[in-house]
Amino acid sequence: MTARPLKRSLTLRGHRTSVSLEPAFREAFRAIAARDGRPINDLAAEIDATRDADVGLASAIRVFVLRDAQRR
Repeated sequence: MTARPLKRSLTLRGHRTSVSLEPAFREAFRAIAARDGRPINDLAAEIDATRDADVGLASAIRVFVLRDAQRR
């Protein structure tokens, strides 16, 4: 993968934050949210609430995307 991470803003429970994800992860994350009929911000907030404190949000989203792909 040669694409550089792109920083995008999300709103998590009313607070703005930025997450840097490679385009492939961003697209897969958006596709998962769309498939599940959920706004991307809600899905990101759920991941944020369940991640370990020492794991960054972007890393938690990448792992979420990979685990989703393994289940399919």
